[in-house]
Amino acid sequence: TSLLFRFLPFLHWLPRYPVKDWLLGDIASGFSVGIMHLPQGLAYALLAGLPPVTGLYSSFYPVFLYFFFGTSRHNSVGPFAVISVMIGSLTDSLLPSENFLESVNGSNTTVNEAQRDAARVELVATITVLTGIFQVALGLLQFGFVVTYLSDPLVRGYTTAASVHVLVSQLKNVFGVSPVPSSCLPETNVGTLVTAIIAMVAIFIVKELNHKFAAKLPMPIPIELITIIISTGISYGVNLKAKFGISVVGNIPSGLKPPVVPNVSYFGQVVGNAFAIAVVGYAICISLGKIFALKHGYKVDSNQELIALGLSNFLGGFFQCFAISCSMSRSLVQESTGGNSQVAGVISSLVILVTILKIGELFRDLPKMVWIVTFVATLLLNLDIGLGASVAFGLLTVIFRTQL
Repeated sequence: TSLLFRFLPFLHWLPRYPVKDWLLGDIASGFSVGIMHLPQGLAYALLAGLPPVTGLYSSFYPVFLYFFFGTSRHNSVGPFAVISVMIGSLTDSLLPSENFLESVNGSNTTVNEAQRDAARVELVATITVLTGIFQVALGLLQFGFVVTYLSDPLVRGYTTAASVHVLVSQLKNVFGVSPVPSSCLPETNVGTLVTAIIAMVAIFIVKELNHKFAAKLPMPIPIELITIIISTGISYGVNLKAKFGISVVGNIPSGLKPPVVPNVSYFGQVVGNAFAIAVVGYAICISLGKIFALKHGYKVDSNQELIALGLSNFLGGFFQCFAISCSMSRSLVQESTGGNSQVAGVISSLVILVTILKIGELFRDLPKMVWIVTFVATLLLNLDIGLGASVAFGLLTVIFRTQL
């Protein structure tokens, strides 16, 4: 019985759930986080080089699964910028757009986006499943202690550096060119650039207002979602794609897909990357989880967190999700808006489910670069090399401190 309670922590706390004290806060928090999940899911799918709907899937399935297996009451799991960039570097290197060129009228060539996206979704789903296998295995082997060697400065330095990488990798979308060497700057799509600048300025101003009036606001103004709604409406009304050549998201299919078995033939090519993603994703989650646990007087089980993340990734991979972690911004909102348990996570996942089933198709006219300008993230080095160097340096400092 104790093993069952440890493996399924919700069996321990759900029967003792104080409905009168916590339910309203969890519902309000769940809606707030769900509203954040929508623009982040769309944007992080783009960072990963995937169709936008996969971001919505990744904001639904893993979040719902974490309710059953997670031990942190305040962590908001789901798409995370650093993980998306790591995945994006893989999709770009293993399945570049150049592999899907087709001739048009015998002379011009164009990318078969449907074929490319299908291949990338298959690849990333396989990476996600393999990432989950690594995390579950490490959790069962009681390897949660490895977080000792992933110090706060290491994690923060890695994620902050990742920010730069995300920003640079998306310049091609901001300028509306592909790729982005200096020789392409004269080809900048002015409409795309102007839209990006307007979105950036608006988001920056509102973010500053959110910070300045945090004590007076019941919840942060969801400027990302507001920007997406307004820009989508303008794009549809003015027909920005036809008039100014601005790239838009395109069709977002509604409804859930049946599970698909991953293509195990990719395992050999992505095993190292999947392990790196597993470690980074866990490091972020356990770091945030311990901060909230210390503040609110409860404990998180580091090994169970590995298992919870692993199962969320493993099962999510069968439903076209990409690997997930925890987001600091969403977790802070989940806590500050009254969230007391992962019931808030279930509510947020239901918000995304409604979006997938009924609302997602409304975002087909969303200008792509509007996703990008709401997020910044990471490293001058390749992410995997950076992680290895960071961990190695962290281990060396621990060894020197203990031996000298």
